[in-house]
Amino acid sequence: MADDIQACPLTSIGTGIDMMCSKEKCAWYVPSVKKCSVYLIAYNALLDANEKQKTIKKSKTK
Repeated sequence: MADDIQACPLTSIGTGIDMMCSKEKCAWYVPSVKKCSVYLIAYNALLDANEKQKTIKKSKTK
């Protein structure tokens, strides 16, 4: 399977252009999962937020 070519969320800020991820050359890249740590942090935050919303919805229905 080929690696996805991703835009870098850090170098793309304010440019209006999606800058390419430099992967292993970047300190924010996590080689073991082949993902940017900024992406991983945002993804984990989204999962946490979704779990909190489920908990709130369950407590309101009881």
